[in-house]
Parts: sequence; C-alpha cells; structure tokens
Amino acid sequence: MHNFEVPAELAERIATRRGRPHAFEAIDPARTALLVIDMQRTFMDPGAPSEVPVAREIVPNINRLARAVREAGGHVAFSVATFPRVPAGGWNSFFDHMVSPEIAEAILEGLAPGAPGRALWPELEVEPRDIQFDKARYSAFARYGSEIEKELHARDTDTVIVVGTMTNLCCDSTARDAMQLGYKTIMVSDANAARSDSEHQAALLTFMASFGDVRTTEDVLRLIREGAAASAKAEASAAE
Repeated sequence: MHNFEVPAELAERIATRRGRPHAFEAIDPARTALLVIDMQRTFMDPGAPSEVPVAREIVPNINRLARAVREAGGHVAFSVATFPRVPAGGWNSFFDHMVSPEIAEAILEGLAPGAPGRALWPELEVEPRDIQFDKARYSAFARYGSEIEKELHARDTDTVIVVGTMTNLCCDSTARDAMQLGYKTIMVSDANAARSDSEHQAALLTFMASFGDVRTTEDVLRLIREGAAASAKAEASAAE
C-alpha cells in the first residue's frame, strides 16, 4: 500500500490556518456517503489496459469502511467508469489530445457498456441497497460526469468519503468538486491508490491543504463510531 506522510511544516501551516489539525472533528454517519471510485477490472486486473496494481491492496479497507457506513445508517456508492462508443467517447479533449489513439482505443474497449473490464472488482463487498452509477469524466460531479449529486441530495447527504482509484485523477477530481459543492469531504490515505507513491502523496497533500481532510481507515472508522454514538445519545435524550 502507498506510504503517506505529512511534512511537519505543512501540518503546522494547515493547523495554523484552520485553528486545528483537521477540518472535520466529527461527522454524522447517517448523512455520510462513501464514494468508491472506479474499482473496476480494467483498472485492477493484472495486465489490464489501465492497471493500478496498488488498487488490489486497498480492497479490504474499502470493504471495512463500507460495512461501517452501512451499519451507521449512511450510504455506499460505487462509480462505474463508462464510455459509450460515440466519437472520442464523448470526451474529445481527453481522447483526442491527452492519450495516443492506441491508448484511447484500449480505454474505450475496456470501459464500453457491457465490456468485461467495466465490471466491479469481484472482491468488493457490494450490497443490493448500494448505489451504482455510471461515470463519464474524472470527477463524478463534473458536467456530464454522472447523476450522483442527485442521489446524494435525495438522501440528505452532507459528508462524502472518497476511496478508490486513481488517487490523483478520478478520486482527487471527485473529492475537490464535492468540497466545492458544499460537502464535508474526506479522502482516505490507505483506501486510495495511484500508479506511484509520488502521485499519491502529491494529490493527498494538496487536497489536505485546501480542500478537505485526509485520514486513515482507522481514523474514519473511529469518526463513524463516535458519530453513531452521539446520534444515539441525542435520540435517547429527545425521547426522555
């Protein structure tokens, strides 16, 4: 799994700017959504066109977080990167200019509707009540990206936890946009994966400095437990 370390100078600057080390010291699990980004075979099968090897290592942590969120009354949503066979996948700026024709063809083949590579990784724990949504841009919240914002709004969500792959592309883009839409946003350092430690580190440090929190799986599980306990206590007091 990727190593993630916060330089002391950056940690001090963040704490000074915010008045505390972390942006969010508590969350309401019932208003929380775990967004699992692009954990699909085309990114995870050995030798697949868009393979991210470390993504296979973070699956147990994603499953632990998903179980905890569900048990606390929150929601779990899995993005499914999907690019229909339309000119340049409907995203010309990317397919025409950011990758070669050969790589564009491999991506389109792997993520076309019905393609085997589009399937979620089989070791993920997915339940019928979970949301699965197609995603056609790096960010799930981008224009033409997906319909997830409507789903979260319908569930009165105010907190988003982002996990999956790749840390520095779809996960970071989704998390940044979530914050700018008003969600409390957390990226999980040991439940995101990139193609290198340096890309993972750079993305999380920038996100932590200006967009939201970066926490470990254990940190987030503790926040969920504490939030659930606080909600139960408040409900008990209201019933007295």
